[in-house]
Amino acid sequence: MSYTNPDPDPERTPGLEPGGGVPPGETPPAESSLPEAGPRETHNPPKGWAKAPLTLILGLAVLIAAFFLVYAIVLIL
Repeated sequence: MSYTNPDPDPERTPGLEPGGGVPPGETPPAESSLPEAGPRETHNPPKGWAKAPLTLILGLAVLIAAFFLVYAIVLIL
């Protein structure tokens, strides 16, 4: 694994004053990213809800709604 320093070299970076400061009106140098920031995550890609859990959740919601509807009808009578 090779390591590269993500900080720019002040000797070669245009627009820096001695000591690393940036003069007024000058845009500071951009950050560089780390080339080996971490492994690529491929084992858990987002694909949404599976059909079985979604069906179970919706069925349970319908049963609860039906229970309260029947309960309300019984209270009215």
